[in-house]
Amino acid sequence: MAASDPHQAADPEAVKRHPTLFRAIRKRRNPRLRRTDITVTDDAAVKRAVKAASLGNAMEWFDFGIYSYLAVTIGQVFFPSGNETTQLLSSFATFAVAFLVRPLGGMFFGPMGDKVGRKKVLALTMILMAVGTFAIGLIPSHDTIGVWAAVLLIFFRMLQGFSTGGEYGGASTFIAEYAPDKRRGFFGSFLEFGTLAGYVGAAGLVTALYALLNDAQMEAWGWRIPFLVAGPLGLVGLYLRLRLDETPAFQKLEGGTAHASEAADGVESTAKGDLAKIFRQYWPTLILCICLVGAYNITDYMLLSYMPTYLSDELGYSETHGLLILLAVMVFLMTIISQVGKLSDRFGRKPLLMSGMLGFLFLSLPAFLLIRVDGILPITIGMLMLGLSLVCMLGTMSAALPALFPTNVRYGSLSVGYNLSASIFGGTTPLVITALISWTGSNLMPAYYAMAAALVGLIAVACMKETAQQPLIGSPPSVETDEEAADLVQAQSPDPKF
Repeated sequence: MAASDPHQAADPEAVKRHPTLFRAIRKRRNPRLRRTDITVTDDAAVKRAVKAASLGNAMEWFDFGIYSYLAVTIGQVFFPSGNETTQLLSSFATFAVAFLVRPLGGMFFGPMGDKVGRKKVLALTMILMAVGTFAIGLIPSHDTIGVWAAVLLIFFRMLQGFSTGGEYGGASTFIAEYAPDKRRGFFGSFLEFGTLAGYVGAAGLVTALYALLNDAQMEAWGWRIPFLVAGPLGLVGLYLRLRLDETPAFQKLEGGTAHASEAADGVESTAKGDLAKIFRQYWPTLILCICLVGAYNITDYMLLSYMPTYLSDELGYSETHGLLILLAVMVFLMTIISQVGKLSDRFGRKPLLMSGMLGFLFLSLPAFLLIRVDGILPITIGMLMLGLSLVCMLGTMSAALPALFPTNVRYGSLSVGYNLSASIFGGTTPLVITALISWTGSNLMPAYYAMAAALVGLIAVACMKETAQQPLIGSPPSVETDEEAADLVQAQSPDPKF
């Protein structure tokens, strides 16, 4: 194998005799950045990109949130049965179906995003998600059309899942490629701010409906309202996304006019987005991504999706009771998530991710023991313990994951890795926990499941490289001001010798 360093490949005596030649070889392999090589970000463009990507993410999790928060009612409408556990399991199985097709969506939309651009694919996924969610609100009940009601529900859930397969990977890639290197964590945190906003919107709307309508009205027509709201939201998100320009990093791959590094030309020069190439060349990073996302998704869905059902079905609280507490916790997390993003820029992604994983490993059992205590205060404290652990990951992961892969396969690789993991671990979380509680009779199974996920996550974080304040792989440095660009170029110049 040829050595990368010419000094290692050549005779030391030859290096001494021809220092100029070997210096030229080093410069050729590692060219100095020029001022025109460095991307100076447009603050207004970055904020537009963050807003459009975050709104799409908010809509995605609004859609998934309303389904999980209405799981009990949906089970009664579409899966009539004398056994409430069977109804709930059927409802959560339909929830999980959307995740089973997410890897297919990731494999379809991800490489497409590396070929035709991030913007076009994100607009397409927004349309499909809105159509799928809106259509669920129009499906007749089981009493009206029998088993076809469940068939249609599953079909549109699969459409949701397929479109979502291209959403997170694209949105996080979009923000990461627009953001300056030193603030990627801060801007990336707004993607997960959108996640919480979607859940808060869903929880708030469902809570209001449960408070205003009785059970008969909820089953008859009330459950449809949140799904029908998704149509107009989708049009707003589509409008915002179509107004965006393509990311500077992707324009570089396509030979666009963005200020991108000529020094990176030899590293990334085409956007092939080849799926086979992703699995063949990047499988170790894919495995790392799957482990990180698995730990993150299990804890995320356990707290933000499953917890209201746990409080109502396992502990006997009303649906409104659990949703109101979760709503308060999520609003609190929204107020601090951007600060977590700033901390990840300052101290690094790994310390923040480690803090979140350790939090779930050591605090899950005490938190669930508190949640089982009767009273609003202990339940709130228990959920806050879990929420503060989760926000360490929420505020950091959307900047950490895109940095794992090079620009020419970033969208595809992240979509594949993220959605394989979300399919296997994330979407199945409510179903697995409900089944485990049913089999074991223990209400502490969610805590044990979260602890196991956190242990895997700790190992994954230990194996990843620190990427804070560094350029994305295959992309040039990205800074906020011309002064920063000039300083970066100046830092490469050796001090003059007199």
